[in-house]
Formats: sequence, structure tokens, C-alpha cells
Amino acid sequence: MKPHPKVRFGEIAPLVRRPVDIDLDAVYPELGVRSFGKGTFHKPPLQGAQVGSKRLFRIEKGDLILSNVFAWEGAVAVAGADDGGRYGSHRFITCAVDSKRADANYLVRYLGTPDGLAQLQRASPGGAGRNRTLGLEKLQEIVVPLPPLAEQQAVVAHLDTLADKARQVNKHLDDIEADSDRLLAVRFRDAVASATVRPMSEVAPLVRREEAVSLEGSYPELGIRSFGKGTFHKPPLSGAEAGSKRLFHIEPGDLLFSNVFAWEGAIAIAQPEDASRFGSHRFITCVVNQQLSSAEFLRYYFLTEAGLEKIGEASPGGAGRNRTLGIEKLAVIEVPVPPIETRRAFDALQSKVAELKAKHSAIREANQSLIPATLERLFGAATNGESAA
Repeated sequence: MKPHPKVRFGEIAPLVRRPVDIDLDAVYPELGVRSFGKGTFHKPPLQGAQVGSKRLFRIEKGDLILSNVFAWEGAVAVAGADDGGRYGSHRFITCAVDSKRADANYLVRYLGTPDGLAQLQRASPGGAGRNRTLGLEKLQEIVVPLPPLAEQQAVVAHLDTLADKARQVNKHLDDIEADSDRLLAVRFRDAVASATVRPMSEVAPLVRREEAVSLEGSYPELGIRSFGKGTFHKPPLSGAEAGSKRLFHIEPGDLLFSNVFAWEGAIAIAQPEDASRFGSHRFITCVVNQQLSSAEFLRYYFLTEAGLEKIGEASPGGAGRNRTLGIEKLAVIEVPVPPIETRRAFDALQSKVAELKAKHSAIREANQSLIPATLERLFGAATNGESAA
């Protein structure tokens, strides 16, 4: 079958400008465009007096809009019904699509493909961020595979259906996880209802394994994410870079606290893949007495409202790095110590929920890759003249 023709962007979506004479007493609701093909959003309205020397242009429903500073990363969208009558600055490129030849949503989808993004990037020379500016003339020279209008619309409809199904699946997974989290909260409440309490110094005392730093050595560091989101790996630190910095071994199973961000949930358990990594003096490393508790149980407790409140009280000061968790203060925090059978049952439930969420994460990743893979297949078909539906 004969391949579909490639058409210059300027032939089917020419630039359109609708400049506005600013009235100092009027209000101008602005529009924004998200990167990565995530559509438009509404900015707070500007008073005419706030506009100053800024130039504004009216946007109409159906316009194809590009951010000239972020088009290279997919800041391209179609103005919807709620977007008509809003305004964009000179940094917004608005194009009026010839509806007899092209579907605006088809063009947006194409510009989100690897080939479309590559063309936008070539048309946006410069460095990263605002230093990469899409040139108007270069935009007009971008070429688009253009099957008949009905096939373009079929491509869009197929992708919309696929995206809607992906959203439904993700919502279903979210609902299941919310139910699981509620169950965990109830079971934890029951587990600690009549539990005794003991200080951290007994349940999970501080352990320091200081490393003798060699100038020729390499020391892969570990980081802790806030909000209970686990550990991450930092680039290795050379001995020369370490200087006078003290480094401490971290072992799998350690209960870890970032002393500057524990108050916002930078609390984690070292995983097997974290073995042989190091933390600075800002890491508080505790080893749990298995006869009394477990790292999993204590981590859960410290990420509850009650646990974070105690961590906050032990981290005096202002926000950010001015709030430091004191080692002595952590040591005297009293934590619930339920019977071992109760704690093991709760940990087993935690493990099952974690396994469930890991499976859900894999499904979400597959969902996320499905749209790009389908885009490539459909637009490859459109380019080669095959059926796109």
C-alpha cells in the first residue's frame, strides 16, 4: 500500500495570533500547558494592572497550543471547551488546525511520538529549560504523516479508549491499596491497644560501624527518601572527596533515620541491595532486638501520626535542616511492644500488602508503557500506509 504523505506543519496548522489591548480594570484568566502531553491547566487570573508590558493573546477552543520553552519535552495540547477565552503570553504558540485536513488531537499525539519529539527538539535549539526555545519558522517546517481524516480520528479514538481503560485499571488498583492500608491501620490499632511500652534504647539501640576512610577508597552512599518512601543509592564518594566526613557501614535490616528529615518521614529499613553502602553522621542506624520487636513493626509505628508526632517532638527547631533528630531524644522515645505472636501476625500482613503493591506497581509500569508503544505502532502504520485502526 502507498505510504501516507508527509505534510509540513505550517500547511495544516498555521500560526494564529489574537493580540489583546490590555484594559487596566479588566481580568485576564491565563492558560498553561503541561509537559509530556499532559494537557492544559488554568492559572490564576491577572488583573490588567498586573500585566504591565507583558503581551497577551486570546486562545480559542480547538487551538493547538505549544509552549515555546517546553515544547521540546512535549508541552503541546489542544484547547478544550473550558480553555476558550483564556489567554497566553508571547511564549505560547497557537495554531489554527485546518479541520478539513487534520485532526488537532491527532497532531498532538504525533508530536508526542519519538519522531515527533525529535523534530520538536531539533526545532528548539539551545540548552535545557528556558534556554531551549521553539522557533516559529522551524515549527512550520516540521513534517507530519497525514492519513485521511477518518483514519486520523480512528487513531485518536483508539488511543483515548486505551487511556481510559488504563485510568480505570489504575483507579481499581488505588482502591484496593486504600482498602489494604485501612486494614493495616485497624490491625495495628488492635495490636498496640494493650501493648506495653519500652524505650528505643532497649528495643532498637543505636549502632555505629565507623569506617576508616582511605584516600584511595570508594564509598557508595545511601540516601533515605522522606514520607516513608524507602532508600535510594547515591553515587560513590571517593576517599579524597570524603575529607573529614565520617562514614558508617549500613547493613540490611537496619532501621534508619535521617536526623534532618525524620520529622517528615525519612525513616526506612536497609534492604539487601543496600548492603556495603555507607551513611554519614546524619544517619541514625538502629538494630532491633528481635525478641522485642522488628524493623518493619517500628517503621510502621514511626510513620503513623502518633509516631511522627514523637519524632517531631524529638526534632526541635525550624523547618528543613534546622530540625534535627537528637540521638539521645530518639533513645528515650517509648514504643509499643505487643506480644511476639501479635507482632509477627501484623508483620505477615504488612508483607502481604507490600507484595500486593509490588505487583500493582508492575501493572502500573506496564500501563504507562502501553500508550507510548501503541503510539509508535499506530503512527508507524500511518506513516507506512497501513490500517491504523
